[in-house]
Amino acid sequence: MSTEPSDREPAAWSIGELASWLAGAPPSCGPVRLLGIDGHAGSGKTTLAARLSTLLGGAPVLHLDDLSRHEELFDWTERLGDQVVRPLSRGRTARYQVYDWVHRHAIHSAELPPAPAVLVEGVGAGRRALRPHLCAALWLDLPPETAWERGLHRDGEELADFWHEWVAEERAHFADDPTLPYARYLVRQSDGDFRVLPGPAHPLHAVRVGP
Repeated sequence: MSTEPSDREPAAWSIGELASWLAGAPPSCGPVRLLGIDGHAGSGKTTLAARLSTLLGGAPVLHLDDLSRHEELFDWTERLGDQVVRPLSRGRTARYQVYDWVHRHAIHSAELPPAPAVLVEGVGAGRRALRPHLCAALWLDLPPETAWERGLHRDGEELADFWHEWVAEERAHFADDPTLPYARYLVRQSDGDFRVLPGPAHPLHAVRVGP
């Protein structure tokens, strides 16, 4: 993927090509290229972020699970803006409190430097309040029921009650503030690897469907 991948229409791009595009994209949040990695819980966002971070030479990753709370599963927009977006937009290191989901309180502070590329991963990473600061939003293209089943299997039956609550909250969030229509890229996982496709907001899609 070159500086602008819309000059061709492949069956799929690789994660390496996506990383190359991101490295050459214009900064979107001050000096930072901020990439939102969104999708249903259990869809593979954390795994994708780790792969991209490695390909980008260790790009910092913000996990939205660290920023949200039991009482505020999706009501963290103001905290994200104050603690992360505003400092990064000024070329400063962001500092935020990391939440412990077992003990239900913040356990320590973390720093997020204004690196050339910073990855934000988690459900809601492409929400409308954050999109103006993103160079692109990615959507992990996995059906919700499949993703939630994977997530519950990962976390264990002891968290089944929490997962039922989470699913209801996630449905409500995406009904009010969907990311998929604004995703520049769709990412699908197959045989342990990722394929990148043009999303609804990609220029290629606009060319296909017309004005």
